[in-house]
Amino acid sequence: MIENAPCGYISLLPDGRIGHVNRTFLGWSGHATGQMVGKRLSDFLTIAGRIYYETHIAPLLRKQAAFEEVAIDAVKADGQPLPLIANVAERRDRDGKPLSIRLALIKATDRRRYEQELLGARELAKAAEKAAEEKLQREQEASELREQFIAVLGHDLRNPLASISAGARLLDRTVQSEKERQIIAMMQTTVTRMAGLIDNVLDLARGRLRGGIGLDRDANQLLEPALGGVVDELRLASPGRVIETEFQLDRPVNCDPARLAQMLSNLVGNALMHGNSSKPVIVHANTREGRFELWVSNSGQPIPAVAMGRLFEPFFRGNAHASRQGLGLGLYISSQIAKAHGGRLTVSSTSEETRFTFEMPLA
Repeated sequence: MIENAPCGYISLLPDGRIGHVNRTFLGWSGHATGQMVGKRLSDFLTIAGRIYYETHIAPLLRKQAAFEEVAIDAVKADGQPLPLIANVAERRDRDGKPLSIRLALIKATDRRRYEQELLGARELAKAAEKAAEEKLQREQEASELREQFIAVLGHDLRNPLASISAGARLLDRTVQSEKERQIIAMMQTTVTRMAGLIDNVLDLARGRLRGGIGLDRDANQLLEPALGGVVDELRLASPGRVIETEFQLDRPVNCDPARLAQMLSNLVGNALMHGNSSKPVIVHANTREGRFELWVSNSGQPIPAVAMGRLFEPFFRGNAHASRQGLGLGLYISSQIAKAHGGRLTVSSTSEETRFTFEMPLA
């Protein structure tokens, strides 16, 4: 049973020489019995295995008389390494003197290959993770550079645009024909549109670079005049369209009035663009139960379900006609203004009504 056991078996004499080797180990190693018996076990170990045996296994064995599952490499007759897992026990007499050492050996070639493959896979995973982190860092640096470029470009565009606006106002004083008046009016409309686009781009850059849109809160300033002013401007800009207001603001709101006015302008402009031109746009604002609520509604075709989840993403413009599209930043910036106030901008859309609603705490 010992000779043909499924594990290798080696018995050492008290002086460390090999006393017996079973057939299983001889078959694994390719050595003959006469080549091994009488010699030291270390003679059949690799250099690393020999060092490990002399510095670790032998002292440990003297100390505790046994140990289990120790990895060690032997050398086969052809010089190739033979990975092994050893269980070792020392038999002693009543006085504690060693009588023999018995080694039960399991061939660990497949296990060692698996361990090496596992280590290799871990190294590959670490390398891939490091490459991904480096790529992410490069993308973040490139993104920050783009945002800085956008911010500088938007800022620098304001000066020539202001010059164009001032020139148009001067020319408007000396017009001599209706055709000239129409051209100047078109120039002024274009300047206003360009100024709005630049403001949106700058807000996008500020939000991305600084982690959100900055606010200048004022709890003492009345909010209704700011909201009413936005509605009046849009009524003048959209003759023939009806914008109804419902303001119930009986207490102050700790907010940035200019930013909320900007939000309202975006929402109402969006309603005028996409809503039914024969139906009114409704603007409602109230303060109650410790919260401020502002909503804008319009009639018309409902927003497609596929677009609902992306409305507040930057540069998303849905299926608007090209001539009516901007940069697709209005709703994104409005959502960022809401977030900066500690509130939330939501949307609901049915065949009867599309409504954008903003809510935030009063204080």
